[in-house]
Amino acid sequence: MRRRVALPILSTAAIGASLFVAVAPASAHGYISSPPSRQANCASGAVANCGDIIYEPQSVEAPKGSMQCNGGGSRFAVLNDNSKGWPAASVGKSVTFTWTFTARHATHSWEYFIGGTRLAVFYDGGAQPGATKSHTVGMGSFSGRQTVLARWNVNDTAMAFYACVDVNIGGGGGQPPPTTPPTTPPTTPPTTPPTTPPAGGTWRAGTAYAPGNTVTYGAATYRCRQAHTAQVGWEPPNVPALWERG
Repeated sequence: MRRRVALPILSTAAIGASLFVAVAPASAHGYISSPPSRQANCASGAVANCGDIIYEPQSVEAPKGSMQCNGGGSRFAVLNDNSKGWPAASVGKSVTFTWTFTARHATHSWEYFIGGTRLAVFYDGGAQPGATKSHTVGMGSFSGRQTVLARWNVNDTAMAFYACVDVNIGGGGGQPPPTTPPTTPPTTPPTTPPTTPPAGGTWRAGTAYAPGNTVTYGAATYRCRQAHTAQVGWEPPNVPALWERG
């Protein structure tokens, strides 16, 4: 989320602000969906036991300058665990990384690293990205299994968003298709009261679904994985974090 940084006027105000940041729910921002980043693999279920990151792959936000997959923050430390068996995408000597956004911040730059080597930097001069953003990055002299660290540096705050992508360079070329961005249910009530879903009915926006509810959409059947109120853009095929195809 965007944070406004201001000098504290009263000590009590500063304490209150810090408590608010600690307990406030994370907003949506962005992450690398192709090749799948570690958080994308967690959200899709390709890697198990990832904790809250499965619901918030887009929320790996921390101060600029970190070289850790979770940005060095207090959350999502699982992304730094190299023993977790992260899948590695087979790629060639150049890779096109695609970011998917749910909040499009004005951007200073994008950086890509392997170890301490910066492979590429792209400057955006404060421009706001579209719904997705892609960069083609050369892998230099690196080969075999590597972990690429990507940083999306926000233009008007001290924060950045982080994603690590595990790749096997020279492991067969080709990249898997982008993972579908999962979505966190809204933190504010819908503008219209939710309706109760009929058993086995057709998926409808504005309907409150509970785990275990089944719907049909596009001639396929889906089972609800977590409670949420449906909205346009959250159709079952688009949000595997919310719906499992039957």
